Amino acid sequence: MGSSAPPPFDAWRACAIAADVAAASLADDAGLAARQRSRLDALLATAARDSPLYRRMLRGRDTSTLALQQLPIMHKATLMGRFDDWVGDPELRLDALRSFIADPARIGKPFLERYTVWESSGSSGEPGIFVQDGAAMATYDALEALRRPALRPLQRWLDPWGLEERSAFVGAVGGHFASVASIERLRRLNPVLATCMHGMSLLLPMPELVDRLNALAPTVLATYPSAAVLLASEHLAGRLRIEPREIWTGGETFSPAKRRFVQAAFGCPVADSYGASEFLSLASECRLGHLHLNSDWAILESVDEYGRAVPPGVMGTTTLLTNLANHVQPLIRYDLGDRVTLHAQACACGSHLPRIDVQGRADDTLHLRTARGDTVSVAPLALSTVLEEEAGLFDFQLIQRGPRELLLRTGMSGADAGPVLQRAREMLGEFLARQGAAGIRIRCRADEPAQAGRTGKIKRIVVAR
Repeated sequence: MGSSAPPPFDAWRACAIAADVAAASLADDAGLAARQRSRLDALLATAARDSPLYRRMLRGRDTSTLALQQLPIMHKATLMGRFDDWVGDPELRLDALRSFIADPARIGKPFLERYTVWESSGSSGEPGIFVQDGAAMATYDALEALRRPALRPLQRWLDPWGLEERSAFVGAVGGHFASVASIERLRRLNPVLATCMHGMSLLLPMPELVDRLNALAPTVLATYPSAAVLLASEHLAGRLRIEPREIWTGGETFSPAKRRFVQAAFGCPVADSYGASEFLSLASECRLGHLHLNSDWAILESVDEYGRAVPPGVMGTTTLLTNLANHVQPLIRYDLGDRVTLHAQACACGSHLPRIDVQGRADDTLHLRTARGDTVSVAPLALSTVLEEEAGLFDFQLIQRGPRELLLRTGMSGADAGPVLQRAREMLGEFLARQGAAGIRIRCRADEPAQAGRTGKIKRIVVAR
């Protein structure tokens, strides 16, 4: 199903979407609302025509006058369980897609010659597979290129494609995740970028990761906030000798204190963004550091535990996403799981795109003591990747109870729980040994669902205090 040919790319469509994104960036509230309603009408009409699931749901209803709130809330587990009925192309089959993403060599390659495919990490307990057509990818490309802040405006003008940069992405690079799949797609589209963009695994032992970064000397560093903090510490200790000119983060909550620490350590600007496997480029920062939702292409509803909209300025229990760019796999009132605050007040930067605050992942970094008394720090996303991708455990909470003691618990029960936990303990122990923390005690418990913290959001990697 994979192809050695470059991913499909329609230059005319890409230019048209980019022109609209540029124009909408300057639009007023009415202009943004008109774009949103027009695209919602088109999405609903396409879903009613092409998706068997939505064809039944929307039968007999006028989609041009339908209020979004009249439709049911959809959950990942439900949709994945009815995948072949959900998608709008009968050639898309879940078994074939699972076979495709099982092969790391296919990362960034097109599926059926026309689709970009990636998987979610399973952080909400249920991994998903997401298929993007050419129009969706052109939209994400335009939003990434035109709405992210210009940390170095002059360099953006002199080198708009970043061909003179050396970019390093430090993250989960061994699976078909959105970040690495989109990077590999760009590398395949433009061979020149293949020499400029590099991915490095967050699972590498820190000394090896530091050596690789020192050898590359990236001018642009992209990673998760927790990893950025660890790399900043390595830089201050004198082991990491890179001098990036800008740092991009995403995927986790980035507290102001941690952001100031990273920025001060590297002495360069830092920008955060908000995206998801379900929509790659949901929000970008303005010059004042506020996140602005790309509301011309995505609708977010912040709701309470009963699915009712919360007032502006109030953080909901969860957030519903409607992706207006992806018609082949309709995501309409999809429970994203993040907690978002939508603000009614206009931002002082002048943009009419809605300002939002996001409470995303806020897992803890583990600091483990080695047998010699040294300390090894491990980023939470590295631990999640090992447990999900190598051990196949998605329902878990890992708690550090002491300098050399961990508790791994899962809501799984029954005969299957024991073997899965045993494999997870073995894989986790091997990973920690590679990090220099061999002999850590890992206790396991089944039939213990993860416990939410005071924010109501479940932390999967926790340091007990």
